[in-house]
Order: sequence, then C-alpha cells, then structure tokens
Amino acid sequence: MTRKSDEEQKARWHGPAGHAWVDMQAVLDALFRPIESLLVEVVPAERGGQVLDVGCGTGGTTVAAARRLGAEGRCVGIDISAPMIAAARARAEREGVRAHFICADAQDHAFEPATFDAIISRFGVMFFSDFAGAFANLRRAARGGAELRFVAWRDAAENPFMTTAERAAAPLLPDLPVRRPDAPGQFAFANQVRVRRILEESGWAGIEIRPVDVACTLPESELVPYFTRLGPVGMALPEVDERTRARVIDTVRRAFDPYVHGAEVRFTAACWMVDARASSAPAPEQAPTRRP
Repeated sequence: MTRKSDEEQKARWHGPAGHAWVDMQAVLDALFRPIESLLVEVVPAERGGQVLDVGCGTGGTTVAAARRLGAEGRCVGIDISAPMIAAARARAEREGVRAHFICADAQDHAFEPATFDAIISRFGVMFFSDFAGAFANLRRAARGGAELRFVAWRDAAENPFMTTAERAAAPLLPDLPVRRPDAPGQFAFANQVRVRRILEESGWAGIEIRPVDVACTLPESELVPYFTRLGPVGMALPEVDERTRARVIDTVRRAFDPYVHGAEVRFTAACWMVDARASSAPAPEQAPTRRP
C-alpha cells in the first residue's frame, strides 16, 4: 500500500465508514460478541495490568477488557477513526471503566516501550500497509512475555456471507473495488503461513494459529441497513442515482435469502484465532518491509 493509499484509508475511516460503524454500533457489537468473548479470555481477571486493544473501533472489546481487568487495571484502545474513538470514549465514560483511547495508527504510533501485559484485536490488524513493521511496533510496546491474541478472517471463500452483497451488486455497480489477495484489507490474513512469518519476523514467539468457526446472528430488520451502510456496497451507494440504488437494494436483499431464518440472519464467521507472546529477545528496531 502506498502512502497515498494510507491517507485514503484514513480519510475513509474518519468519514463515511467511521460514521457508519458508529451508527451501527449496537448491531455490530451484538453480531461479534462471541468473538469479543474469545479475545477477553486472555486478559487476566481482576489482576490489574495494562492491555492494548488494536483497531478498537467503538470500544466494545476495550470496555470488556477493562471491566475484566478490574479497578487496578487499565485498557488502552487505538484506532485511526476519529468518529469511532469519540464513540468509544463516550461509552467508557457511561460504563465507568478504566479505558483510555488514542486516535492514531498503531502501525507507527510512539507507544511507551514495554508497557502492555497483553495485546488484543478483533479484526483490527489486517489493514496495515507494512504488516511486519506494525507488529514490530506492537512488540516494542509489549513487555517481555506479554500475550498477543487477535482474531482475523480466514479466506473469502470460507466466508461467503461477507462477500454476498458485492457479488450480487457487481453487475449493477461495475466500479466496485476488486479484492486483491494478500493486500491490506478484510482477508489479508487468510494465509496462516504468511501470518506466522510476519509474527516471527517482528519479534513474536510461541505462535499458535487455530481455525475458529463462530456462529453469528443479526436481526433481519437490520440486514438492509447493514449492507447499505457497510462494506464496498455501502460505500458505493451514496454515489449512485435513486433508481440504481433501489435495484441494488432489491437484488442484494434477495441474495441474502439463504441466510434469513424468520426474524434472524445467521451465518458462520470463519476466522483464525492467533496467539503469540513477546519474545525475550529485544524487540526489532525495524522489521523488514514486504510488499502486500
């Protein structure tokens, strides 16, 4: 990814994509709560310490981790989206937990070295332009022996629900972006061999990568808002005329019929659960940069 692409991504998450996630916050939190539970398991209960949540979005996982840490602990969430960070701060204040939020890119943010006892992420680490450099930066922020746990999507072919909208809409929206294998994005970590190599290069050890299949549900009443606000189709719809928009919504909604069961939409999220620990060796000053 070029510097221009980095800036385009930041603009997207500061703008329409970030605001859409804020508006859909309650729906998305409920949708991915089973994954939140898997992540928070790694946080020591009621033992204090500091945890970093990478790509924290509107703060659901951050608040859950802070609550598990207890009054003596502190959880820090970082995300590039200003609207989502604002929503996360408001949430933490409402819920009265020790959570702090940073609006910045975890790839190159100057964290205090050797600060965190654990680092977690729910679908937040697949968008870096320099994966090895980003994980080396996170390694420098971790204490020796600190745990890393993140959940990332497996291959798009194993997650047909996630691409249903764009596949159905493609004939009507010919300018939809084409997904490139291994490029920064939702399915960038589909190849577990690549993930392991990135982590090894950036100072992480004890790497375990396990497939997890998570049952997810969405109210049927939220399905149209879901695909018209989020993802490639959600980003494209504001640019089209009303007739095209209506045709897209009708076509895409019918494409989701196999997942609709009465008042619920059900699908399986095919993910990797990745665990590692900060190696005892000093963190690399700069991991090798590889092209996506």
